[in-house]
Amino acid sequence: MVTVAVRVLRAAVLPLALIGLTALAGVVLGRVYAGGLLTWLVIGAAAGSVLVSVAARRLPSWLVAPVSVAAMAGWTLWSLRLAATRAELPGGLLEVTADAARNGIPRLLTAMIPVEPTPDTVLVPVVAAWLAGLTGAEVALRTGRVLLGYLPAAGLYAAALYVVGPNAEPAVGSTLVFVAVAALGLATPTGTAPGGGDPTADLTPRVRAAVRLRLATSAALGVAVVVGLVALLGPVVAEQVDGRPVDPRRYVEPPQVQTLDENPLIRISGWALHPEQKLLDVSTERPDAPPEADPAADSARSVRIRLAVLSDYDGVTWRVGATYRNAGRILPAATAAQDSTVQTVRQQISVAELSGRLLPAVATPREVSGARVAYDPASGTLIRPEGLTPGLRYTVTSAEERPDSNLLATANVPAGDEVARVLRVADGVPDPMRRLATQLAEENGAPYARASAIEQFLAEHYRVVADAPSGHAYPNLGFFLFGPRNGGGQEGTSEQFAAAFAVLGRLSGLPTRVVVGFRTSGQGPVLAGDAYAWPEVLFDGLGWVAFDPLPRPNDEPRPVEEDFRPTPEDPPPSEAPAPTAEPSASPEPVAAADAPPGPDGVSTPVLVAGGSGGLLLVVGALLLTLLAMRRSLTRSRLVRGDPGQRIAGAWREVTDALRLAGRPVGDDLAATEVAGHARQTLADARAGTTGDDTTADPEAVAPTGGTAAADASSPAVDELAALLNQVGFAPGAATPDQAARAAEVATAYVATLRSARPWWRRLIWSVHPTPLRRARRSPR
Repeated sequence: MVTVAVRVLRAAVLPLALIGLTALAGVVLGRVYAGGLLTWLVIGAAAGSVLVSVAARRLPSWLVAPVSVAAMAGWTLWSLRLAATRAELPGGLLEVTADAARNGIPRLLTAMIPVEPTPDTVLVPVVAAWLAGLTGAEVALRTGRVLLGYLPAAGLYAAALYVVGPNAEPAVGSTLVFVAVAALGLATPTGTAPGGGDPTADLTPRVRAAVRLRLATSAALGVAVVVGLVALLGPVVAEQVDGRPVDPRRYVEPPQVQTLDENPLIRISGWALHPEQKLLDVSTERPDAPPEADPAADSARSVRIRLAVLSDYDGVTWRVGATYRNAGRILPAATAAQDSTVQTVRQQISVAELSGRLLPAVATPREVSGARVAYDPASGTLIRPEGLTPGLRYTVTSAEERPDSNLLATANVPAGDEVARVLRVADGVPDPMRRLATQLAEENGAPYARASAIEQFLAEHYRVVADAPSGHAYPNLGFFLFGPRNGGGQEGTSEQFAAAFAVLGRLSGLPTRVVVGFRTSGQGPVLAGDAYAWPEVLFDGLGWVAFDPLPRPNDEPRPVEEDFRPTPEDPPPSEAPAPTAEPSASPEPVAAADAPPGPDGVSTPVLVAGGSGGLLLVVGALLLTLLAMRRSLTRSRLVRGDPGQRIAGAWREVTDALRLAGRPVGDDLAATEVAGHARQTLADARAGTTGDDTTADPEAVAPTGGTAAADASSPAVDELAALLNQVGFAPGAATPDQAARAAEVATAYVATLRSARPWWRRLIWSVHPTPLRRARRSPR
């Protein structure tokens, strides 16, 4: 009985060693997982794969693999179901398994640390552990090649170390255990020779000596090879002990957002035009609220639901610039500001018509259930990589920070490389905007006073309008801040208010960012009209503090000129005196009858006549040169280049004609607005008016006959504007026929507008130098 027990024990050592080596990979990988579920699933896969091989040793070798794979399928499905249940993921087992099979590897390498055990993050480790155990058991137990059977487990262990990378402490303890278990499996004999004697006893002495010599030689060579490898690789391995391992996540692209989500600020104007569109349904509760709190007052409190945080600005566009990592239900906890209070907010949100991938939530989310999300800890924003769909329902629990308002007045703002991103001001800031920021900063020294001054200045001098065009580049903000009030300036949506505050704040030394979201009561539907943008400023010890630069309802804004008058860089072209090609008349000098001859014997009348003739020749040559240069410019614009360049040249012919007519267009206008301006200019010219009110309705300004004439000859300008937009948004799509049509429209419009001018202006139209001067500049 003792002999049988010893044999069974010896036979069990190697399978147990294989199970232990394979299971240690799960122990190492489990260090970056939340909880111990993954470790136990990998241990179960290791044990199951080896035990199936042990139980099937009497079966043919070709039959063991199908039996083991069938058992692996059962264990894997049970593991995926358990992980999905614990993660509270919706969907059936088939749907969950298919999704995990498609996305297992990329989600594992892009998951946020600690990784939550979900079906897509446990599938690969469980299957890999089972296959490693199956391969190692078949090689070590069936063929007796123990070292070769260790290779699958060793490879799995190395892969686990690589996946963990620098995201956990060095695995010194588990590595020592791995070596000890491997040595134990090698040191324990798995069987004896028949009869328990020397296996070479039945051989002749000569053959027995040859076998023993071969065995001794093989052992000596093996020892020499091992010693040599240790001597060569030992120093290299020792040098890497203190090194930082490579993180494989750097080679895998994390979940990305669409262009619309990278800059959701441009969606504000579209939502403002359709305020009744239902985007979300929200139910909010505050578990930390005191029991005596009034539920009605709590529900009436304004709640900011954050959609995106925009920290990067290049002078043209605000962008999110986030790096999202796949996350589970529990999100990494961020350290709250020391001088702020934290209140738990739990919301149930149902998606209606909101599109994109950004997932709305109150700042800062801590737990999300009901939807698979990716998370950016730097901004605290969420996305759903699969995109939002109507009917999606999820629950998000957030830690809402409320700064101590009593400390704001004396709080400082951080500086240095850590906040350089939210202090960066791109090149090209308009000078009036810079001087306005300087003026507000000089009058208010403390950071909070500066931020409040910018907030108050915007709220007191500007108007909110729902139909303001979208745009927050430097030219757009310059027109919003300093443009004429009767021409569309000094009004905008929350997009311009928030963007202007953030830029002025950075120019004043304040770290700022722009947040896009919704302002609601926290209960019921969230409409498109609830969407708005607000700026935030970072204060030491208080975190990010929101500001609201929007004017109060029913407040009439004061003119900007009362508190700030920007000096125009160039006088408006319509105010500059129009150059004339006609020399001013001057009385011809009359020589006396007895005038003496000139020094060369030439009389004074001859000198006067010669000088006047030379002057006329010079003026004539100048006019002919200007005429030739103007015609050459027109030909190069309408004939030369690719179709896109010719369409742009035709557009510049129209804008130059408007400038020659004394009705120039600003750089802030869109092409469709310029086309409307061109129609109005032609209507005024035909009606004989010269006013500068470009916002008037043509039918209200011009007589009936003039408007009809304008409508008959200028609607094609809209066609030219459409072609220009096509070139801008789809470069290379324009055709030669479209370019020819653009040239035809531009030529007809210029000729019609020129013919409607007074006769003396028509004389100087073709030789006016303004288009030549503007052609030297870069086209706008």
